[in-house]
Amino acid sequence: MESRFMTRAIELAKTAAAHGEVPVGAVVVKDGEIIGEGYNMREQKRNALSHAETEAINQACNTLGDWRLDDCAIYVTLEPCPMCAGAIINARIKEVVFGAYDKTMGCMDSVTNLMNLPFAKDTTVYGGIKEDECKGLLTEFFEGVRK
Repeated sequence: MESRFMTRAIELAKTAAAHGEVPVGAVVVKDGEIIGEGYNMREQKRNALSHAETEAINQACNTLGDWRLDDCAIYVTLEPCPMCAGAIINARIKEVVFGAYDKTMGCMDSVTNLMNLPFAKDTTVYGGIKEDECKGLLTEFFEGVRK
């Protein structure tokens, strides 16, 4: 687990916020190198599937020329939702590192833990990494939306 990758995910989350998107960023890492990155683009693309994780996974698959992301890690600023947890499982990502917990949609600890099910037996999850910074981005964004 390297903090520079979470730092990059935070930068991407800030990019999302600058575009009026919920500030979530993600990077996929293999052998110490970023092979995919993304941020929320649901509003820009008008597509429910355009979460930070799915954008990063898509780019990583294109980089490797394979849907299997074995031996990869994903760093994301917010605990993955059910869709993104499913994408992580299906891509066979071995390690998930997330920042803020998501008490309404989080599926790696908060609401449920899909990683405890048999199909995710080889995935390791680390939550709460740079949590205050990640949570702060979300709080600031939603306070601005409410104004």
